[in-house]
Formats: sequence, structure tokens, C-alpha cells
Amino acid sequence: MFTLHVDGAVCSLACAYRDKVIKADEEDFFEALFQIRQELEADGLLPFCYGASANVYPENTVMEKSRGLIACKVKTGQFPQETDLVDIFDDGVDVVPVFVHMQQQFWEEWLASLPS
Repeated sequence: MFTLHVDGAVCSLACAYRDKVIKADEEDFFEALFQIRQELEADGLLPFCYGASANVYPENTVMEKSRGLIACKVKTGQFPQETDLVDIFDDGVDVVPVFVHMQQQFWEEWLASLPS
């Protein structure tokens, strides 16, 4: 269970699970989720949401406007379209939850796949 709170420039996120609570305060919610996911990994847990999906990552312009709540689904060799925007806490049949380092690796591979 995720709880979101905004206090000025700080995006606070709390994750309650198994009688535990993890909190993170960051500049945006994607980064806060990123921090919480690293702690969840220690318990072998992966959230089932777009923010933890292999092929989802925030794009700078979108992230700034949404405080990191909206990210892009990316496809190898293609730039994201407006239809690829997702709420990081939503889920869907195309969510592929992965550990943080795997999501970062997919992002780097996607960037390298783009036409120059």
C-alpha cells in the first residue's frame, strides 16, 4: 500500500507491507518509488505497477510536469508517444516488474537503440 504526500518541493512516499513501513522523501515520486523499491528488494519483493516495470522510465519534461507520477512505456528503437504515458502506480497486463538495476539496464539499452 503506497501513500503519497506533497510538502512544497518534497514528494513523500510511504509503503506499508507485512507490518512494516518504508518512507522516502525525494524531488519526485518516481525517485521516491525507486528508493523504496531498493529496500523492498531486500525482502525479495517487487511492486506490481508501471513504476517498477522493465520498460517504463520517466522522461524529463513529463516528469517535471507530473512530479514523477507519469512515466513513459518505451519500445526498443522507438521514441515514446503520448499514448505511452502511464501513471507509475497503475498496473496493467503489460507490467513486467523487475529489480531496480534491471530497469536501469533496460533504459540504457533503449537509449542506445534509438536512431541518431
